[in-house]
Amino acid sequence: LSPGAEQIERRLDTVRSVCHLAQKRLIACLQGQHGTDPDKRHKKLPLTALAQNMQEGCIQLSDETLLGKMLDTCGDAENKLAMELSQHEVQIEREVIDPLCLLTETEIPNIQKQRKQLAKLVLDWDSARGRYNQAHKTSGTNFQVHPSKIESLKEEMDEAGNKVEQCKDQLAADMYSFVSKEGEYARCFVTLLEAQADYHRKALAVIEKVLPEIQAHQDKWTEKPAFGTPLEEHLKRSGREIAVPIEACVMMLLETGMREEGLFRIAAGASKLKKLKAALDCSTSQLDEFYSDPHAVAGALKSYLRELPEPLMTYSLYEEWTQAANIQDQDKKLQELWRICNRLPEHYRVNFRYLIKFLAKLAQNSDVNKMTPSNIAIVLGPNLLWAKNEGSLAEMAAATSVHVVAVIEPIIQHADWFFPGDEDFNVSGAFVAVPAVNSNHLSHTGNDYECGTLERKRPLSMTVMEGDLLKKESFGVKVLEFPATPRRCGTVNRKLTSPAFQPPLPPCEPAAEQPCPPAGAEPGPGAAPAPSAAPAEQPHGPGAED
Repeated sequence: LSPGAEQIERRLDTVRSVCHLAQKRLIACLQGQHGTDPDKRHKKLPLTALAQNMQEGCIQLSDETLLGKMLDTCGDAENKLAMELSQHEVQIEREVIDPLCLLTETEIPNIQKQRKQLAKLVLDWDSARGRYNQAHKTSGTNFQVHPSKIESLKEEMDEAGNKVEQCKDQLAADMYSFVSKEGEYARCFVTLLEAQADYHRKALAVIEKVLPEIQAHQDKWTEKPAFGTPLEEHLKRSGREIAVPIEACVMMLLETGMREEGLFRIAAGASKLKKLKAALDCSTSQLDEFYSDPHAVAGALKSYLRELPEPLMTYSLYEEWTQAANIQDQDKKLQELWRICNRLPEHYRVNFRYLIKFLAKLAQNSDVNKMTPSNIAIVLGPNLLWAKNEGSLAEMAAATSVHVVAVIEPIIQHADWFFPGDEDFNVSGAFVAVPAVNSNHLSHTGNDYECGTLERKRPLSMTVMEGDLLKKESFGVKVLEFPATPRRCGTVNRKLTSPAFQPPLPPCEPAAEQPCPPAGAEPGPGAAPAPSAAPAEQPHGPGAED
């Protein structure tokens, strides 16, 4: 062979080995049965079996359930993907695997067979030439050799030589043809990638078409977990103003927990709490059994607040809350807290107001449940505000608890001053309605502000009032509840059930002789300053002089 043909011959074995291995691995990647038509291949694909299983599951679950709808939609999509896959694999077999098979199983072996045939012909030619040379050499000394025999051997030698040349020419032609077709063989791998790209584009189109439909099923489903979900997301997808766990827990506690000693302080059983949280995540209609365990309900409320990704009082206002907690002047402190409350995002402010109104109502029964505003702030405050990044959990709790108690306690004490008006706790109407009452006897029940100023005046201190009224009670004066209806200054109707720390109404100017504003009214921006308040009128009777 010529040097060029010999170089081609050395590459044949390597090319055949590499292409055969690629073909073998490619066949292993196919999910369908090799060599079958698209329909048969489609029936045998794992994706087809998956699609059938999903559609059967949909029939068992009913397409009215979320899982049923998902299985039906996904099953249809998987079936379409299986069809695309079967067509893709048929194309790969036809345009990639079959040409590689032809190269490795036919063309290269044919060249190698011709090379072996050439070697055999060369041996035959050498043998014929040897016999001819031997006969020609002996004819000069042995006159018995017939000349015709020598001619026959010469013809045999020439014929063998012609066969060698013909085989060599054919072999060289096949080798050069193999080299010229290398581009076609290489094209198989380009076709492979093009076919894969086309398949993935079609599969992506199937998925993108079905994704909006399946996402719509997901978005329409209302029973979604609330614990650990951002507040805005939960409210948006449930169409509510108050988060489900907050309203449900508050309504249950209003029914059975307001006189429970140590509420929010005494821990509930872990299994009971876990069950209640799961029920709240599922639906508010499965809560009847939990009315008898207010500590589990309180624990679930604390857990929900703590598991919010962002605290109810928000990370963005954390620094402002802590700075306000350090203000020593009580008037300025309350003014700053009121300003920060109004800076809360709408969803957070509405839920914060709802919760504070409930906590203020809970504190009305502190003589029974022992949960004063201070105690409530201590046990519940760290679940309302914490730092975003502040070292270890213990460090964060220590740094936050002092500030948050100093913030939450006055807000609970003066809830009606921070959030004027009564609160309808049964916002969704899904619970048994609780009669609406003035929710905070700790806070100001009238308009404790002066005309002509935009600044809100601080309500009367709880500490001073509590001590003063308790002192009066010790002398036989009954401490009673102020009615929430508008009335003139100086007239106090008291009942035995009033807590001892109710702030009095601010008296009006004697010259103006105007009635005091109703309890919980919001101070107007045009209010004018009033002189210092005179002492509230004391009830007359046998015990008053004492």
